Parts: sequence; structure tokens; C-alpha cells
Amino acid sequence: MERLRLSDAPGRQKRVLAVHDISCLGRCSLTVALPMLSAAGLETTILPTAVLSTHTGGFEGYTYRDLVEDMNPVADHWHALGLRFDAVFTGWLGTHRHIRRMNHLLEAFAGSAPALVVDPVMGDNGRLYATLDQAYVDAMREYCAGAELLLPNLTEAALLTRMPYPGEGYDRAYILDMLRRLRALGPREVVLTGVSLAEGRIGAAAWDGEKLACRDAEFVPGQWHGAGDVFACALLGARFSGKPMEECLAVAVDFTHRCIVRTRDAGTDERLGLQFEPELWRLAAKG
Repeated sequence: MERLRLSDAPGRQKRVLAVHDISCLGRCSLTVALPMLSAAGLETTILPTAVLSTHTGGFEGYTYRDLVEDMNPVADHWHALGLRFDAVFTGWLGTHRHIRRMNHLLEAFAGSAPALVVDPVMGDNGRLYATLDQAYVDAMREYCAGAELLLPNLTEAALLTRMPYPGEGYDRAYILDMLRRLRALGPREVVLTGVSLAEGRIGAAAWDGEKLACRDAEFVPGQWHGAGDVFACALLGARFSGKPMEECLAVAVDFTHRCIVRTRDAGTDERLGLQFEPELWRLAAKG
């Protein structure tokens, strides 16, 4: 098998593997990651974990096809081609089998030492998603230990750290404690999303072991499906352009807020996800 010819030139384009599901309708997961990371200047390879007719937020009767059996053969083919990744970015995995497949993939590409970025998609609003159980949370906790960057929301952070879900009753000290506990699991940097430290504001907080960084924007009421995916991809694009975390937070929070406002003003069904496409030029400009 002829191996790939890959560039080692200084300033070469970075290559990211995005491992998420494909929801064919409703902008989230891979239908967000591929265009956004590409717009940010990253060569983006995809590995779907499942294919759904729609995302699961607010839709009934959606179809679901699990692709877990395809993950190892795809990874093995890439390895045989000599493919390398600078980062592996995982979102919805969904079963213990998917996590085991990811461990196989990471072992196969360990030689290129890709940075593992984990969005541990497990729940929201204080509740674990119905298809998951405590054993999955435990497996995800172990998986997150190998992350370079961990991106949980408040619900997922509480599950990972075994802390009570705070609802709206928390302060800066609680967020800092949660970030410290998350980092103690193993990841080098942690970004906590959905953080509100001032009335009428919402954003994210980051901790690298030394410095707390926060960024927020005006809270816009509504069910903004895919907002977490938009945030994560904007943050990852900024991070790989070499920006410090504080600036990455600003890029991601501000970009996500713009997309939410645009979607609200359009008045379309919220289940269709955020209208991020008209804003993509901002990611290219930030690169």
C-alpha cells in the first residue's frame, strides 16, 4: 500500500480528526465541526460514530444507525497509510464500545502524539442523557484523564467530579473548585461551559493549573441546539492558531453569542441549530 506524502514544513497546515455523530438535520456534531474547523484553517478528517436523521433534542421518531463496528477498520486503514494527526477531537461517543474503539485509535496514532480534545457529551440541565448510565460516566471519567483539553458543561463536570449539580446556586469559588477537581482527573487544561457569574450573562471559564480565565456575553433565552458544538469548534480553531486561552475564550464566546443572536432574529425553528454559516468569515479572520 502506497503511504501518504505528508508535509513536515514549518507552518504547515494542522490536521485534526473530529470524532462525532452525524445528525443529518439540525446543525450539531460533525455538521458543525467540519465546516467550522475547516474555516479556521485546519485540515479536518472525520470519523462518524453514528448517523441520525435528526439530532435528539426536541425531535421524535428519529432514525439511528450505530457505526461502532466501522471505527477500528477505518483507523487501521489510516494507520497503514501513514496518516498523522495533530489533534483528535471527540464529542458524542454514546457507548462503552465507542470509548474502547477510541482507545484503540489513540494507541494506533500514538507515534504522532496527537493532542486529545474531549467534549464529554453526557447530559445537560442536571440530567444524564437517557441512553447513558453510571458505568458510562465512569468510563468517560477514565477516558478524559488523557485529554490535553477537556470541555464539559456544568452537568458533565458534576458527573465527572462527583460533585452535586449546582443549578443556578453557585459562585466564582465553586467554579474554581470544580475546575481544579476536573484538572485533577488528568487533563492539562479545562474549559467549563455554560457558566453564569453575573445576572443576565453566560459564558465559559478556563483553568490551566495556575490562572483562571473567564469570558461571558449577554444571556439570550431559548433552546439553542448545537451551541456547545459551535463554542467548542470556535475555541479549538483559535487554540490551534496559537492564541492564549484567554483570547480563545473571547473568540469562542463572542462567536457563539453572535450565532445565537442571528438565529433568534431569524425566527426559525430552534431545532434547526445555530445559523453559524454567515459568521464563518470571522473564524478565518481570526486564524
